[in-house]
Amino acid sequence: MADRAVRVRFAPSPTGPLHIGGVRTALYNYLFAKKHNGTFILRIEDTDQNRFVPGAEQYIVEALAWCGISPDEGIVTGGPHAPYRQSERKIMYHEFAQRLVDSGNAYYAFDATEELEAMRKRMEAAKVAAPQYNAVSRGSMKNSLTLSEDETKKKLEAGEPYVIRIKIPRNEEVRFHDIIRGWVVVHTSSLDDKVLFKSDGMPTYHLANVVDDYLMNISHVIRGEEWLPSAPLHVLLYRYLGWENVMPQFAHLPLLLRPDGNGKLSKRDGDRLGFPVFPLDWQDPATGERSTGYRERGYFPDAVVNLLALLGWHPGNNQELFTKEELIEAFSLEKVNKSGAKFDPDKAKWFNQQYLRKTSNAELAKLFKVDIDRKIQNIDKSIVKREVDNITYIENVCHLIKEKAHFVNEFWDIGGFFFIAPDKYDETVIQKRWKDAAPTFFNTLKDAFAQTSEFNAQNIEVLFKKTADESGIQPGSVMQLFRVLVTGMAAGPALFETIELLGKAEVVKRITTALEKLKA
Repeated sequence: MADRAVRVRFAPSPTGPLHIGGVRTALYNYLFAKKHNGTFILRIEDTDQNRFVPGAEQYIVEALAWCGISPDEGIVTGGPHAPYRQSERKIMYHEFAQRLVDSGNAYYAFDATEELEAMRKRMEAAKVAAPQYNAVSRGSMKNSLTLSEDETKKKLEAGEPYVIRIKIPRNEEVRFHDIIRGWVVVHTSSLDDKVLFKSDGMPTYHLANVVDDYLMNISHVIRGEEWLPSAPLHVLLYRYLGWENVMPQFAHLPLLLRPDGNGKLSKRDGDRLGFPVFPLDWQDPATGERSTGYRERGYFPDAVVNLLALLGWHPGNNQELFTKEELIEAFSLEKVNKSGAKFDPDKAKWFNQQYLRKTSNAELAKLFKVDIDRKIQNIDKSIVKREVDNITYIENVCHLIKEKAHFVNEFWDIGGFFFIAPDKYDETVIQKRWKDAAPTFFNTLKDAFAQTSEFNAQNIEVLFKKTADESGIQPGSVMQLFRVLVTGMAAGPALFETIELLGKAEVVKRITTALEKLKA
């Protein structure tokens, strides 16, 4: 096993939007594959046709692409083990189910729904804690273990509906090693005879995933903790099919927990607390209900990937910000925690803020320009500054305001005044600061600005302080008022750099307008 080529798979079911926990599972598989020069496969497990949701498969593909998690093989890229969609492989599964029947490790079960329900009720009446079809109850059911060979043959030839169930041994221990959890030991008395092949001619997840993992030479199965109870069954299937010597190594990832740590993170938690639990927007085709995604909320995909990587895995030091290449280099399954990881929405915003600050002003300007155009679409063009089409100006705006934001879509609220002069002024500041000396001071300051030939941040600050001193005013008492007259807002980016960027003519005009409005 040590020198076996690393081949891992992410195998979601197209039953709805991909949960952010599923993205993390895909990410860990991807990082592990890249760390070991291996292959990352995207396989779609659509054996349960009743739960199939239109659009879900394309959503999975688009979500992984947005996150930069690129499969080496799979439903989009193809590969030597195609097809990678289980519904297109169904013809091959019956052969393996039949092999299990022929070896005595599985059997035909002809029980109708009513008979199964009656069995459960009998067991409940007998105070059985978890009624199930197992080594005890199968002896009283309609299957090829209780029927004669002739009766079984007749039912099959007559086309009577049946399923194929695994025959779980009655008194054994199933042991396997989990890379994250160590040795796992399960007694077969706690397992039931799971259906492997359904009456509709489709395999269940259990058979299909084991067969596909074997045929695709999967070396490691890295999946969520919710699959841990199924692992003993999968180990038995490998054994009964004669593949135990090439069985993949297992690693069951910890759950993503609610922010309070109390239970698994769900869509309802996101709705209740106001953060996304899906990578992209999703509209349920049946109900029309919409759920927001990280992409549409304005998150950078690299920030989401960085956040998810640290939910359950620790690099062993205090580093929090990683490039994808650094994640690949540092990642190991041995450093994945056993216990669940609490999702922190504020930390998610913090990660996005860090990536925003690292993004070039040129790139931010492209993103902001889209938002600017949308914002000014229905505004009178006569009040919009011509700089809305000046990409260099927008880059300079981004430079000033990005320290104040978590998302690009907050830029307009923080710095819309760079493009449209204010028509309202922060009332709290005006009421507190608009004293008798203020109009005279700002008239003098406006004239000083109009006459200066050097309108840069340093000279603006000198003129501001000089004018305040000559007016007998403390600069601090009119600093916030100065900001409000020019921007309309009580807080914002560095004031003198802001004034410089707006330009002398614009600032003089805004102070003049403000003085007229406040006088009225």
